[in-house]
Amino acid sequence: MKPSRDVSRLIEIMAALRDPKTGCPWDIEQNFSTIAPYTIEEAYEVADAIARNDMDDLRDELGDLLLQVVYHAQMAEEAYEFAFGDVVHAITEKMIRRHPHVFGDEKARSAGMAKGMWEKIKAEEKALKRETRLARGLDPEDHGRGFLDGVPVALPALTRALKLQEKAARVGFDWTEPGPILDKIEEEIGELREALSVGDAAAMKDEFGDVLFALVNLGRHLKIDSEAALSGTNEKFRSRFHHVERALNASGRTLDASSLDEMEELWQQAKKVS
Repeated sequence: MKPSRDVSRLIEIMAALRDPKTGCPWDIEQNFSTIAPYTIEEAYEVADAIARNDMDDLRDELGDLLLQVVYHAQMAEEAYEFAFGDVVHAITEKMIRRHPHVFGDEKARSAGMAKGMWEKIKAEEKALKRETRLARGLDPEDHGRGFLDGVPVALPALTRALKLQEKAARVGFDWTEPGPILDKIEEEIGELREALSVGDAAAMKDEFGDVLFALVNLGRHLKIDSEAALSGTNEKFRSRFHHVERALNASGRTLDASSLDEMEELWQQAKKVS
């Protein structure tokens, strides 16, 4: 088995790894559920390489993400559900269908993307998917029956909160301005303080979640993506803490051997430069 630029070689490798007799024991025992966390992790690593503008890492991480697609397709083929080629066919069909102004006939191309066309295409896709699921004897409502059930459960919690709020807002269930949301945040913080005062762990978790949800809602009204904002704060914290670490190392000290007061003093210095 030799490396190749052809995706078919990757499919062959995955099939060999999953071979019940001669494959890798670890790969053989995996299933969709056990592999799913790795799929999500690889997507984040792609995003990380992009954020760092590291093209070498991006190449490698895209390969890792592609492997995840091939892995899931191989398991689906073993279950007689679909194969990698079906995945490619489905996405190429979707892209062609969603871009009639690019791939359609001369009339469609000259007309451009007409207003309302995107919504029309999406509605047609939903109807087709419903018919397909019915033909297979499956529940036609693949994500559930409620209005918000189409928002994927596997999204990061902050992102899912934003998507749920955005969808509810489409039917008018929304604040009209940021001010009342600030009041709501203060109300939720008060309820969190109450839970803390009585030591109710379950209530603390519940009220903490309410505070986060309300903060995401405020961010949405301020045109701030909570996930992106928190990512920026995470990086700021990492950078400032690294400043503290470097300063301690320069004076022959370590993090473990330093007091909180010493680290706080260096932290305040770091804030002035970042």
